[in-house]
Amino acid sequence: MQLLHAYLNYALLIFMLLILVGCDSKRDRIQPQVMDLTESVYTSVTVQPDSLYQAYAAVSGILERNLVEEGDKVPKGKAISQIINTAPKLNADNALLNLELAKKNYLGSDAVLKGILEKIEAGELQLFNDSINFKRQQNLWEQRIGSQAQYDAQKLAYELSGNNVRALKMSYEQTRNDLETKYRQAANSYKNSANTTRDFVIESKINGTVYALYKNPGELITTMEPVASVGSSEVFVVEMLVDEVDIVKIQIGQKALITLDAYPSVTFETRINKIYPKKDDRSQTFKIEATFDSPPNTLYPGLSGEGNIIIQQKKDVLVIPKAYLIGDSRVETENGEVEISIGLQDLQYVEILSGIDSGTYILKPAE
Repeated sequence: MQLLHAYLNYALLIFMLLILVGCDSKRDRIQPQVMDLTESVYTSVTVQPDSLYQAYAAVSGILERNLVEEGDKVPKGKAISQIINTAPKLNADNALLNLELAKKNYLGSDAVLKGILEKIEAGELQLFNDSINFKRQQNLWEQRIGSQAQYDAQKLAYELSGNNVRALKMSYEQTRNDLETKYRQAANSYKNSANTTRDFVIESKINGTVYALYKNPGELITTMEPVASVGSSEVFVVEMLVDEVDIVKIQIGQKALITLDAYPSVTFETRINKIYPKKDDRSQTFKIEATFDSPPNTLYPGLSGEGNIIIQQKKDVLVIPKAYLIGDSRVETENGEVEISIGLQDLQYVEILSGIDSGTYILKPAE
């Protein structure tokens, strides 16, 4: 009985060993291979016009009309939309009338100053005449010719003429200052009214294209909502979103290969030219920008796709598929698990720095 029990245990052990050997013989095994390896960072892609911005109104009101159509090219300063501004327009017109009147009084051919200058010229002629008469009478009086009354009369006429000229010159200066002040005040008033009127017009800040109009005539315009979207007509940039764990690998000048859904069979080369330092807390990503080396002929805002930013490339490196890794740094060989050092990696392969060589067989971990 004991002999039979020992025989059964031995047979069971042999059976289990055969099962294990059979299982191992079915597991995939490979040797490390030598190949070129490229490490890259995956990113989602959106194409946008360069300098794209949303235009806001400076004041609230009712939209009177849009002055352009979506897709129109506009120069810098071109009016895009007009808000109803009846009262400000009337104020600007009145300010312009006041400015023209003040300018006419100060600088015009029939200016008030011209009349005063003519009086000064006449007064100076009278003063010159009275000075001659007084000098003549003074010489006669010194020779005891004539009377005291005649001398006093000529002297008084001379002094009155001098006083009159001085008074006219003072009046001229005071009037000139007053008219200049009124002219400058009118100019400032008109400038202020014109600026207020301009607040009711939404203008393009760049030479570009109107890509969107968000309001229709009759709708309420507020300072909190955009009225239009304007961006570059010719230059487009590629916006990419990179996970926060990868952002430290990104540098200006790195190459990125992208595909767009609109051009599924074409790969475009781009270069990173800007990294935005603030993280989007909702998506836990950072935004970066790249420019096309050779863009397609037709692009539209919002075209999407995906890409890979090339971090580094190596030639002739020893690699294994990532599927053969156990954890982050171990593999199973025919002699058991081995600790390895890894280097560069892409989506499928990882570089082997040490721990195994090209002659080592490694087993794929059981699923």
